[in-house]
Amino acid sequence: MELLVIKSGARYLRIKAGEFTLVGLDKASVFPMAQLETVKVHLADATHQGIHAAVIYRLILTEAPLDEKPQEEPAR
Repeated sequence: MELLVIKSGARYLRIKAGEFTLVGLDKASVFPMAQLETVKVHLADATHQGIHAAVIYRLILTEAPLDEKPQEEPAR
């Protein structure tokens, strides 16, 4: 699955009620690829409001079952 995010430096953009905040990835606003034009508008608005060096990134997600088995320690 691929999603879009806006990143500035090491932080990500959170968009809420027309306000832009730089946050960690766990709080970032993410968008489906079909909303690229909307993300471009958000990027322009954020830049206009003083968030510079922001770039649209493609966030690529993969999923796999979680293996919670403890790993054996190598023999000594």
